[in-house]
Amino acid sequence: MKKYLLLISTWLISYCYAYAQELKSPDEKFIMTFSLLKDGTPTYQLTYKGKPVVKESTLGLELKDDKQSLLHGFSIADTKRNTFDESWNPVWGEVKTIRNHYNEMAVTLQQQATDRQVIIRFRLFNDGLGFRYEFPAQKNLTYFVIKEEKTQFAMTGDHTAFWIPGDYDTQEYDYTTSKLSEIRGLMPKAVTPNVSQTTFSPTGVQTSLMMKTAEGIYINLHEAALINYSCMHLNLDDKNMIFQSWLTPDATGDKGHMQAPCTSPWRTIIVSDDARDILASKMTYNLNEPTKIANTDWIKPVKYVGVWWEMITGKSTWAYTDQYPTVQLGVTDYSKAVPNGKHGANNANVKKYIDFAAENGFGGVLVEGWNVGWEDWFGNSKDYVFDFVTPYPDFDVAALQAYAASKGVKIIMHHETSASVRNYERHMDTAYKFMRANGYDAVKSGYVGNMLPRGEHHYSQWILNHYQYAIEKAAQYHIMVNAHEAVRPTGIARTYPNLIGNESARGTEYQAFGGNKPNHVTILPFTRLVGGPMDYTPGIFEMDISKMNPDNHSHVNSTLANQLALYLTMYSPLQMAADIPENYMRFKDAFQFIKDVAVDWDESKYLEAEPGQYITVARKAKGTGQWFIGSVQGENARTSTITLDFLEAGKKYTATIYADAKEAHYKTNPQAYTIRKITVTNKSKLSQYCAPGGGYAISFTEEKK
Repeated sequence: MKKYLLLISTWLISYCYAYAQELKSPDEKFIMTFSLLKDGTPTYQLTYKGKPVVKESTLGLELKDDKQSLLHGFSIADTKRNTFDESWNPVWGEVKTIRNHYNEMAVTLQQQATDRQVIIRFRLFNDGLGFRYEFPAQKNLTYFVIKEEKTQFAMTGDHTAFWIPGDYDTQEYDYTTSKLSEIRGLMPKAVTPNVSQTTFSPTGVQTSLMMKTAEGIYINLHEAALINYSCMHLNLDDKNMIFQSWLTPDATGDKGHMQAPCTSPWRTIIVSDDARDILASKMTYNLNEPTKIANTDWIKPVKYVGVWWEMITGKSTWAYTDQYPTVQLGVTDYSKAVPNGKHGANNANVKKYIDFAAENGFGGVLVEGWNVGWEDWFGNSKDYVFDFVTPYPDFDVAALQAYAASKGVKIIMHHETSASVRNYERHMDTAYKFMRANGYDAVKSGYVGNMLPRGEHHYSQWILNHYQYAIEKAAQYHIMVNAHEAVRPTGIARTYPNLIGNESARGTEYQAFGGNKPNHVTILPFTRLVGGPMDYTPGIFEMDISKMNPDNHSHVNSTLANQLALYLTMYSPLQMAADIPENYMRFKDAFQFIKDVAVDWDESKYLEAEPGQYITVARKAKGTGQWFIGSVQGENARTSTITLDFLEAGKKYTATIYADAKEAHYKTNPQAYTIRKITVTNKSKLSQYCAPGGGYAISFTEEKK
C-alpha cells in the first residue's frame, strides 16, 4: 500500500511539473506555452501558425550573494488570465490611432525553500509576445541585487541575423548580415573604433535583433519599457543557437539594484512571415504606460536645419579659439581670447540659417558650439565641463532669439554633457529655465565619451535613470528632448512623448567619418526604430565631403534620391535637412521634396520590405491628407513595383517622382536623378528603377476637377 501511494505521489508531482499552460493570441496564430521543469525552473516556448519560433527556453534571475536565486525550486501558486482591447491616439506618430489588443496570463510562482514569490506576466498580441518579471511586496524579497538575468531565447535553427556587436557604451556600428553560427568569426571585423565602447563577448549582440529563418519567418528580439533597470544585450550559445539575456553592469559589476515591489522591462518577440509586419508593429509602444503628461499641446513635430554638418565635416568648429590649451569655466576670460575664425556658432552664420529656415518653411534651427568650454571638452574625464548657459562672445543669445522669433523660427538648444551626467544634473534646472526664458522649447542632448562617474556605462541602470530623469525634468519645463548617445529607445515615448527623438545608432554623421554601408538604412527600421524614432539627420546632397573640407576624403554612400526617401523610411517627428544651405540651392528642384514632406502622419502603409535590401513606405500626412512615398535600396540595383490602392477611390492625383537616373550609383554618380510628373489613381501600378544605394520619393497632389 505504501509503495502504491508513493508511486501515485511521484506521478502527481511529475504531472504538476510537466503541466503546461497555454496562451493564445487574439487571432490564435500564436501559442505561448508555459511550464515548469522537474526542478521547478520556469520555461516558455512560442509557436506561430503551428510552427515553433522559440523552443523551450528557461526563465529566471541569478541574484548576488544568494545561493538559491530566482532560478528554480518554483511551484505555480496562481494563474490569472485577462483579455484587453483598446485604441489610443499617440501625440505624434506613424498612425493616428494604435490598437492595443492582447491576451494575458500572469503566473505567480512560489519558491518553497525561501517563501518568495515572482510573477511572470505574458502578453500575447497578434504580432508577438511580451513578458516580464514582477516582484510583489513581500517579507523575504525586499532589496536585492541582480547578478544576471537568465532569460533564454532558444532559436529553431541557424538563422540569418542582422546584428551589431554587444556593447555597454555604444550602438554606433554598421550592421553585419550573417548566419548565427558566423557571428563569432565575424565579430573582430564588426567591432570598429568608437570614442567610448565596451564589448563583452565574441557572440554578444545588441537588441533590437532582427533575424530571418530558412522558412522565411522574421523574428525580432528587443525589450520595452526599460525603466530603472539595466539595458539588455543578448549572448549567443552558438553551439545550441540559444540567446541568453546579458545585462549591462554598473561600476561595481552589479547588474541591477532592486527594491520590491518592482518589475523588469518587457522582453519582446515580434514575429511574422511578412517583413512589412515587423515595421508596422506597435507592440513595443503598447507595452509602455499611457502618457503621464496631462497637457501635450506644446509637443510639436518639426523639420529643422542647423549649424551642424559643417562642423561634422570639419568645415567649421565648435570651439571659439585655438589660443588656450585648456579652459576652466569661471576662470578662462574669453573676452581676451583670439577667435580662430572657424567658429560655426557665430551671429552672422546663425542668422544665415535662420533666414534659410524662414524662407523654406522650416520650424527650427539647431545651433551647436554656442556655449563656452568646447576647447578641451572631450577625452579629459572632465567633470565640470559646461554650464549650459554661458555663450561665446560671438553668440548673442537675446538678439538671435529675437531675430528668429521675428522670422517665425525657433532655435533648438544643444546640451553636450561630455558624458558627465553629474555635471548635467548639477546644472539642469538652471539650463532648462534659461531655455524657457530665451524661447527654446527643444534640446538636443549628447553623451559623447566615457561616462562620469568613472566606471559607469552608457547603458547601466544608474545612467539609464539619469536619462529618464532628464526627460521627466524637461517635461516639467515643457521642453522636448532629442537625446544622442543615450540608451536605445524602448517605446518610452508613449509615456513621455516629449522624448521626440533619439540617436542611439550609427547616423548620418558617420558618412563624414568614413561612410556607412549602403544597406544601413534598409536595416535600421527593422532594428533601432522598433523602439522609437531616430534623429538620423538625412538630406545630404553633396556626397563628396572634400568639397566641404579638403582634408576630409569621406564619401556619403547614398544617392541623392535615397536621401529624399529617408524622410519617409526613417520615421521621426523630428527631421533635419542636414546639409548646408548652399548645397540645397544647387539642387532646388530636388530640395522641393524636403520642403513639402510632412513629419507627422495619420496612416502608414509598408508596401515592400526586406531587411538589408529595400523598404518602401507610403504615408498620409496628418491634417492635410496628402500622401508621400519613400523607397530606399541597398547595395544592389532593383526595380520596385507597387500599387497605389491606398489613394482615395474616384480621384486623380499628380504624382511627382524624384528618382535615380539610369546611370546613378551611390559611389560613382550619386547626384544623378530625375523628376517627372504623372497622373495616377488608386488603380495605378508603378514600376521604378532603384540604383545601388538609391531609391525614390513621391509626393501626391489631388487634381481638381
